[in-house]
Amino acid sequence: MRKNYSRRKFIKQTLSAGVAIAGAQVAFSQRSGSDTTWGRVKNKYDPKGLPTSVLGKTGVVIPRIAIGLGSRFLNIATLDEAIEMCNYALDNGLYYWDTAHSYVNSATGAISEERLGHIVKNRRKEIFLSTKITARDPEKAKLEIEDSLKRLQTDHLDMLKIHSVESVEDVNGICRKGGVLDIISKLKEEGVTRFIGFSGHGNARALEAMVDTGRFDSMLFAMNHYDADKENRQGTLIPAAKEKGMGIMLMKTVRPKETIPGIDVKELVRFALSLEGPDGIAVGMDSKKVVDSNLEILRNFKPMTADEKLKFAMLLSPYFRHENLPWMKAGYHDGYWS
Repeated sequence: MRKNYSRRKFIKQTLSAGVAIAGAQVAFSQRSGSDTTWGRVKNKYDPKGLPTSVLGKTGVVIPRIAIGLGSRFLNIATLDEAIEMCNYALDNGLYYWDTAHSYVNSATGAISEERLGHIVKNRRKEIFLSTKITARDPEKAKLEIEDSLKRLQTDHLDMLKIHSVESVEDVNGICRKGGVLDIISKLKEEGVTRFIGFSGHGNARALEAMVDTGRFDSMLFAMNHYDADKENRQGTLIPAAKEKGMGIMLMKTVRPKETIPGIDVKELVRFALSLEGPDGIAVGMDSKKVVDSNLEILRNFKPMTADEKLKFAMLLSPYFRHENLPWMKAGYHDGYWS
């Protein structure tokens, strides 16, 4: 049985503690319901017939699209609308929810975790719940985790990630004795989180250093924003993480929609889902209409051929070299949007 972590007990206990274009065929489950299997893995969640994959060595069966609950979600005008969208997504099989402690709209005061808590308190067993912490100071990280649990109205997480890994120096601090990695590893042992992972937007060397520790269950990294002339991020990170048995999720898969005129957002999602290696992608959603669009993509998904992926990669190539987008600059963090 999991422990009920009060603020005092929690603190006391923790105080002691290049574009991938190779052709790929992706295996999907074909049945829905609580007895759904993926290979020999039983699924405790209900994907409602959506295509699924296994999140690396976690053994968890996930829909191939996770709901990103950051800036787009926080732009939903009212709490009621946000709750309605999330319930609708869950009712239709999108049960992997990805949020972060730092996902806050500074203009409206909306907090992603707090919005989700209204649903989590009643439907916790139906959701694969992932959040992230930004703090690098161990004491501040503990307080963020405690705050996240309170906001989400739960006593445990399914995935706890270290957010926005930026540099090799950052990795060294995270991984030092008594650092944030030790903290979240202890919480995994205690059952506060089932799995641990990290996210990153840039610096392939730093992200690969995190993979090389062999201590993480999953990685979430940005796909469509980096300088392809300087680093082959996907070609480097995906094989390295696969070798460690890690789950691999992609984010920022639809970002070029703002900068490439006429590009089809649905094709961006299809392209990301067709890449070899990742188990799924996180896509920001802000309405039932957008949820329906992503459900349609999944239900009718056919992987791009190698030729299709090559053509699409060429279409995206100017975007990879774009230097004026905020999320492509050093020091970028998700969270605290205005």
